[in-house]
Amino acid sequence: MAINKRSYRIPVTLAAQSSEKHQVARKTTVVSIVLNLVLMTLQIVIGVFAHSQALVADGVHSLADLISDFVVLFANRHSGAEPDADHNYGHSRYETVASLFLGALLIAVGVGMLWRAGTRIADLQHIPAVHISALAVAALVLICKESLFHYMLREAQRVRSAMLIANAWHARSDAASSLVVALGIIASLAGVRWLDPIAAAIVGFMVARMGWMFGWDALQDLSDRALDESAAADLRALLLATPGVRDVHELRTRKTGDLALVDAHILVDPFISVSEGHYIAETARLKVLSDSRVLDALIHVDPENDALARPPVNLPSRETVLAAVENALAQHGVRAVSVNLHYLSRGLDIELVMPARDDASADDVDLARADLDALQRQLGARKISVVRQIASAGIPFPPADSAGSATEAPDVKAAVAYRT
Repeated sequence: MAINKRSYRIPVTLAAQSSEKHQVARKTTVVSIVLNLVLMTLQIVIGVFAHSQALVADGVHSLADLISDFVVLFANRHSGAEPDADHNYGHSRYETVASLFLGALLIAVGVGMLWRAGTRIADLQHIPAVHISALAVAALVLICKESLFHYMLREAQRVRSAMLIANAWHARSDAASSLVVALGIIASLAGVRWLDPIAAAIVGFMVARMGWMFGWDALQDLSDRALDESAAADLRALLLATPGVRDVHELRTRKTGDLALVDAHILVDPFISVSEGHYIAETARLKVLSDSRVLDALIHVDPENDALARPPVNLPSRETVLAAVENALAQHGVRAVSVNLHYLSRGLDIELVMPARDDASADDVDLARADLDALQRQLGARKISVVRQIASAGIPFPPADSAGSATEAPDVKAAVAYRT
């Protein structure tokens, strides 16, 4: 039995979280776009005028930021789409794909900056003097990028968005690169001109390294990376806290965007009804969904730990058992109300439920004539148990219907073991 009642609607709490996340993504990204557009223009124009390759490289970095901001807006718009027939679990992985694209973009930009700096260093004699205006712009960029980082990180952590956190740290890498650029410009102004292209090379390396980190992290998520051990332990504790759950095994998780899908097998009493097992599983599933890191959960109900033991494959089907039981009892004028089967690793247990009677002595004699031992051997069962229903005093128990099962009766109080 597996419980996964996922519909094409996101739960209310998740929908609210998703809506807030997308609003924050739009707001922070628009702020970043406006700021990067202004800074990029200043960096490239002043960098060319002041003969600072490091400042121009930082301007190209800001251009990459602009492109990444538009990628974030695109992913933010599509990742919030409702689940549909083609994407039953929603579109959260658009964010992961966007992070992978950002990583690849940063690597490409970083390698290009390294290449340009290398060609400049190879021709040190023709490096021109840097104008002091480059230092003023570098200082302004450093202050703006560091402020942007703190703003974006605070908002990203509040809504728990991995993509927005990655974008915030991207802004921090910009601030770090601007610091390196400022130091290179200061050295160049002091007469050490070759430090300007060196600063440009360092910026390129930092950009490429950050891109590799983002890209690798996104690739792991796309490869169904699991939640960390601490999160998995929290989910296991939620399952074990569910009344009726005896144990948990085969607990597996996989990331999809900022959330995770959970699969788990829970162990319950093997002799409870299917409906009770279903109720326990649904209760366990709701507990797991209460964790803000979980998008959906699939809960499988086991009567035994199927990772260690499984029922034999050659046991008779329910149809075969019912036919054999009905034939064996009918020969002596006896009929069971219902037959309960328990397929366990130790074998097949059969429980015959006999109807209540005001005077069951004659019926008991007929039942005793039936060779249940022969029936047990015929079906290869481990054991056959017989129980008798007991009706409330003065109210006769309803007769069995044509299908061999009694109609529903609220006056049944107990079932007493008759023969095991």
